Amino acid sequence: MPKSAKKRKEKAADFSKAKLKLGKGKQTPSNVIDTSFKARSIALPNQSISREKDVNVPTTRKNLSIGDLVTHLKHYNPGIRRDALSSMRELLDAHWEVLESSLPPLLNACVRLIADEDASVRKSLYQFLSWLLPRIPQENLIAHASVLLLFTTSAQTHIFPEIRLDAVRIVDLLLENIPEIVVQGWDEGKAGHGARILEGYLGALNAGTAFNENHGKIQATSTASVILTPSSKLILLQSLSSFLLHALSSGASTSHDDPYTAPFDSWYIRPSFISQDAHTSFDDLLRPTHSQPSKAKKRRWRAEANHGDGDIFVSYCPFADILSPDISIQTLSESVSSAVVDETDVKAPLVMHIARALRGTLISTFLDFAPSAFSPNGKASETDMKLVLAVANIARSLYSSIAQRDTTSMPKDAQAARDDLKTLINYMSSYFPFSSSGSRDIKIDEALLEMNLVYCQLTSLLVLTSKTPQPSARGKQGHPDNASAVHAEAVSEYVISLLNGEPVNGTQLGRALTPDAYVALLPTIWSFVSSTAGPNDSFSAGILAAVLSHATRASSKSAIKKLTIEFVGRLALLDTERSYTGSFRLARFAGQRGALEEWINHLPKVLWELGATSLVTSEIIIRCLIRLIQRRSGIIHDSTISTLRSRLAPYFCVEHPTRGRIMGPFKKLPIESGLQNLSLDLVAILQVYNGAAPSDGALEEAVDLAVAGTDMQSYWCSVRQ
Repeated sequence: MPKSAKKRKEKAADFSKAKLKLGKGKQTPSNVIDTSFKARSIALPNQSISREKDVNVPTTRKNLSIGDLVTHLKHYNPGIRRDALSSMRELLDAHWEVLESSLPPLLNACVRLIADEDASVRKSLYQFLSWLLPRIPQENLIAHASVLLLFTTSAQTHIFPEIRLDAVRIVDLLLENIPEIVVQGWDEGKAGHGARILEGYLGALNAGTAFNENHGKIQATSTASVILTPSSKLILLQSLSSFLLHALSSGASTSHDDPYTAPFDSWYIRPSFISQDAHTSFDDLLRPTHSQPSKAKKRRWRAEANHGDGDIFVSYCPFADILSPDISIQTLSESVSSAVVDETDVKAPLVMHIARALRGTLISTFLDFAPSAFSPNGKASETDMKLVLAVANIARSLYSSIAQRDTTSMPKDAQAARDDLKTLINYMSSYFPFSSSGSRDIKIDEALLEMNLVYCQLTSLLVLTSKTPQPSARGKQGHPDNASAVHAEAVSEYVISLLNGEPVNGTQLGRALTPDAYVALLPTIWSFVSSTAGPNDSFSAGILAAVLSHATRASSKSAIKKLTIEFVGRLALLDTERSYTGSFRLARFAGQRGALEEWINHLPKVLWELGATSLVTSEIIIRCLIRLIQRRSGIIHDSTISTLRSRLAPYFCVEHPTRGRIMGPFKKLPIESGLQNLSLDLVAILQVYNGAAPSDGALEEAVDLAVAGTDMQSYWCSVRQ
């Protein structure tokens, strides 16, 4: 049936439009809401002319206080947030004192900008923090480290890759200011900040690995959703290299330490001792009292242990306490076994697992960028060069840490790590020595030198880990396999050229070694001179000769002189150490005995030239001579004693033909340093050395004149015989 007229009219009404009449306004809908309001007054306290402002509160040029700026950091407008950061620096530059009370709210507001979606705000935040953090005392910054690291690690896993990359830049800032806190807990699973940061690195590099899972197939846990550009990958790899350097550090001196006071670290010699304590005791023989305190484990000195100053036998042998009423055969057996065998380092499996996870990333990055970085026909790209260098530094940190740790309980993992290192070295060897034929740039040259030094150190790690030394057979050590000696000739020639100051990498002039470069060469030098007869034996004598020649030629007041004395001095003392089981013996290098005696005889001259300018180096020299004479080293002969006596006399007093009697540098040594006492001990030992020709009295006379009328006169009378 057709619809009724009423229904048709109601349906048409829904779509009908009311006609407006001329002069009539628009009709108000029936469901309108009345929003009008009435008020007698409007209060605006911030704009009141009756309000008194505190003129003592520091403000910016826009009359904004630090509280206002902290509020602006939370504003919804990115431009206001960015301006607040620049205004904050302006305010703190003029009124630094306000930071002490405002640091917590300021940092709490800044950390929320780490993951800001606006790139300009993140850039301004990085610039502000790079200016602010170095100016804050470290103890104050550590108190806020947890909130800084919490938001930084959260930003490392952000969905946007740009935010993840900027978070890595913030990690770099924190590594520069509070590195110990940043890497804390890196080996403790996800409970520590360091573990979360490391997981963020691995995820961004498509090399993720679950912590505390040291065995089994490595599972990728990548958060990366885009392919990294070379510049982005450079930021990640450089930051990861810095993180691993701090996390895997064994307390050794870094390139930022003062070469005059930094403690000498001989970690590469450690596997040649029967225990960690034995190596620490040997290392302390030449450690000066003026150096920075070592983080290595030490034993307290006991007054009843008078069996030779510096001899570790009594302090480490359990029979020293034989009179104890609680002694038993079982206790002695347990003590001896614990002294000979160190506990397995629990970090070794995790370090090897990380190295295994990064293996593919390191090799692929090197193969991608090495051809352009070391192109023989074109100019080297600085970005490509830094990428390849970052890869090498990461490999050095990982594999040097593995070489320092006890891996005897996991031979398969250790062999896998060594095979990975060998693979990487094989790829690098085709470019060694690394050079570029493009235009000369100081940054490129420095990167090339560092790359060559890292390659030498990686090669030395391969040699050092080729066979574990056996403590049961003193001086008996198996030959390294053929693979560990690959490219040994090229590396040895490069090392000898550097030590002799000869041109390398096609340069026309040679350059003097820096302290950092010399320290980087020491593991390579040790790996060659300590290798047994085999492929590397033909290069050992040449390298040792170059080391002795360089140590003798180095200027007395140069920064590298202290390092040469510490290294050569330890080489000379190894033959006298009971707990040393390595294969390096001075008897193998009979042709270098003359050079070694020449090095010993030149030490009094260095003492005289140093005077009181470097007390640390002077103490190392005196201690080295005392240890060599006390321990009856095979390189100390009657002629050596006579030469030392005659050359030490000017150190105390000298008779000048025209100026008369002149006191030597001994008088300038500070009494509180203890060097005057140590110098007199050396003279007393030289005077009573058995077998040497009787002294002509010149040294004793010079000492008598130097100590006459001083506090040292009574001490000299007590030690002379």
